[in-house]
Amino acid sequence: MGPRLAHESDSGRGRRRDPRDRPSSVTGSRMDIAREPTDKRKRYLLIGSAVVLGVIVVTWLLSRLGPAAPSVDRDSILTGTVQKGDMTISVRGPGTLVPEHIHYISATTAGRVDRVHVQAGETVADSTVVLELSNPDVDLAALQAEQQWTSAQGTLVELRRTLGSQKASQASAVASARATYLNARREADADSVLARRQLIAVNDARRSEETAQAAKAALDAAQQQLDLLAQTMEDQLAVQREQVARLQSIYEYQERRVASMKVTAGTSGILQDLTLQPGQWVQSGTALARVAQPGSLKAQVNIPQSQIRDVQLGQTVMVDMRTDTVQGKVSRIDPNVQQGAVQIDVHLASDLPRAARPDLSVDGTVIIDHLTDVLHVDRPTYGDANSTIGLFKLVDGGKAAIRVPVKLGRASVDEVEVLSGLQAGDQVILSDMSRFGDVDRVKLK
Repeated sequence: MGPRLAHESDSGRGRRRDPRDRPSSVTGSRMDIAREPTDKRKRYLLIGSAVVLGVIVVTWLLSRLGPAAPSVDRDSILTGTVQKGDMTISVRGPGTLVPEHIHYISATTAGRVDRVHVQAGETVADSTVVLELSNPDVDLAALQAEQQWTSAQGTLVELRRTLGSQKASQASAVASARATYLNARREADADSVLARRQLIAVNDARRSEETAQAAKAALDAAQQQLDLLAQTMEDQLAVQREQVARLQSIYEYQERRVASMKVTAGTSGILQDLTLQPGQWVQSGTALARVAQPGSLKAQVNIPQSQIRDVQLGQTVMVDMRTDTVQGKVSRIDPNVQQGAVQIDVHLASDLPRAARPDLSVDGTVIIDHLTDVLHVDRPTYGDANSTIGLFKLVDGGKAAIRVPVKLGRASVDEVEVLSGLQAGDQVILSDMSRFGDVDRVKLK
């Protein structure tokens, strides 16, 4: 049984059954009708053509599209809204409060600091001794000047005595010459009378006349010497008196140098900038300290040189002292530019807050002009006044922003006038968008 089953099994696997071997009872059935095989190549060709055409269309559409708009984090940008109304044109700069009237204490002569009596910040009077200096050379010069002055005074006294003695001697000589002349004159007159009466010889009368004339000449000479002596005596005394006065001035100057070793404040106020210590040597003319009047302060504000052209004398300035704001007026504009800024002086009101003190850091805002009924927006981080820039305006309910050209007008500290390109209510990005310089649209997320 085993071999036969195996044989049947082999024969069943090894031979394909012929349809003609089926029983004749099912030969006429519809299921056994043979059909022609279907041709699928045409359908595959159509499908492939449609796919290729679709790829071409998609590629063409993608080529027509631009690059995708970059995204910007909404929290990383600053936006502003265009408004219509009044606008104040102003410029701002940092500055400090300084005394309006400052008295500088300087060294009259060189010297070594011996003692410091007052410290910076203390209130002083005009006669308060701030510090004391010492210099042996100055003391010696004062002594020498005093000696020369005293010697000149002695010379003047001696000269006055000598000239007085000479004048007295010459006056005595004049008196003697006058007596001799008068006596000779009397004798000559008497001899003249006697000669006319022929009581004496004519030659004797002539001799007496000649003697009288000689006595007269001697008197005139003596008188001229007395007058000349009187004139030269006054001139010599005047020269010596001038010398005495000159030496006295030198002595007084040297005395003032000695007195200046005790340095006084010179005015009342608060002492500032005194940093000297005992033992330090200072040169003549060195600024030792300064005295400021605390009730009279002004602000010195540094305005950028690009904005100083609109600043004028008399304009209102709001000075921010961190705790208070004080109004002032521009009182001076420095003609020079230092480190890109121009310094202006602001005269402040007399009633200053208690926080006001010298060297206090402040911010000054100069009011230039007021504009009415204009479009304005917060000043962007880029773009100058009276220029045209590209600003990103928010669209699609704030989900995106597009670049629009905006013409700017006059600019203030934190606002700028909008001349064209925007309308009231538009929102724009004020932050620096230079990294998106090659795109005109950004997405906000």
